[in-house]
Amino acid sequence: MSSSELSRPPGSPRAQSRAGRALRARHNWEQLLKFSVVGASGTAINFAVYSSLVKGPQLHYLLAATISFLVAVTSNYLLNRHWTFRGKRGHFAYQGLRFFVVSTVVLGLNLLILHLLVSADLSKLQAQAVAI
Repeated sequence: MSSSELSRPPGSPRAQSRAGRALRARHNWEQLLKFSVVGASGTAINFAVYSSLVKGPQLHYLLAATISFLVAVTSNYLLNRHWTFRGKRGHFAYQGLRFFVVSTVVLGLNLLILHLLVSADLSKLQAQAVAI
């Protein structure tokens, strides 16, 4: 993007035409659909791993949530990197570090919400379904 494009107010005709082109580009909609599919699969993976760890070996629910989150976030990162954003690859470690930092914050929020819901007598599976 040129410096003249950056200085244009968002409501200018040129900025609107750029936004309009972006909205009409099929590739952008396909990428949004792929991103949504990856997110939905991550949610399913998270819940499946969590429920199997809580019911099977009966791990503590917070440990099970941490493990399931790590499995799901790894799956999401790899799928997004190799499928959703295939043409926009940056350095694997740099992208991974940024993704890890954001994911750590999300994990902290997930564990807090999960703990509060379980403390409020919601079942561990219901609480995780809400916390995800």
